[in-house]
Amino acid sequence: MNKAVVVFSGGQDSTTCLIEALEKYDEVHAITFDYGQRHKLEIEVAQSIAQELGVKAHKVLDVSLLNELAISSLTRDDIPVSHELQSNGLPNSFVPGRNILFLTLAGIYAYQIGAASVITGVCETDFSGYPDCRDSFVKAMQSALQQGMEYDLSLVTPLMWLDKAQTWAMADKYGKLEYVKEKTLTCYNGVVGTGCGDCPSCKLRADGLASYEHNKATYLNEIVGLAK
Repeated sequence: MNKAVVVFSGGQDSTTCLIEALEKYDEVHAITFDYGQRHKLEIEVAQSIAQELGVKAHKVLDVSLLNELAISSLTRDDIPVSHELQSNGLPNSFVPGRNILFLTLAGIYAYQIGAASVITGVCETDFSGYPDCRDSFVKAMQSALQQGMEYDLSLVTPLMWLDKAQTWAMADKYGKLEYVKEKTLTCYNGVVGTGCGDCPSCKLRADGLASYEHNKATYLNEIVGLAK
């Protein structure tokens, strides 16, 4: 049986990946991490979406230790999300080590259930400047997991080279554009759907949607072509 584990936050990107996985794999598991994130609503949204989409199993793991170690605007209520970069060139919403931890734990879970693929919605083309969303990082993590567990595990990144407009096109391809628009939580300020409209995540999402809606046919053709 062809099994996959989706790293699932309930946001636009991971929900789009989950929708595609449900079409492509015989059995799909979702794994969500409670790391003391700024908005607990994220976990509730992920649980609701997984149930509505008929996910085989949805596991929520407590990794709140990350909150104690990683100082970020996404782990501290008293640090506002900033549009400005920090002195190290990274946004203050970057949570150091987050994807290292998430992919490691998702890899262990995949090993235990016999899944050959872990799917994550990270993207290098159109992202927030996080170093742990880069293709080189994912390839390094895949190599480490394969060697450390002696297991032929693939880290699959369907959105790695897509921009946000193309990600919207992927959701539309599977007939879930309106669902993703209304149900997902991408906003750094915890507003479901269209979001607050001001944080960097909302602006990226809204700009991508506007571009997609302006030229749907072209973007849909691109997505179909990329899938061949």
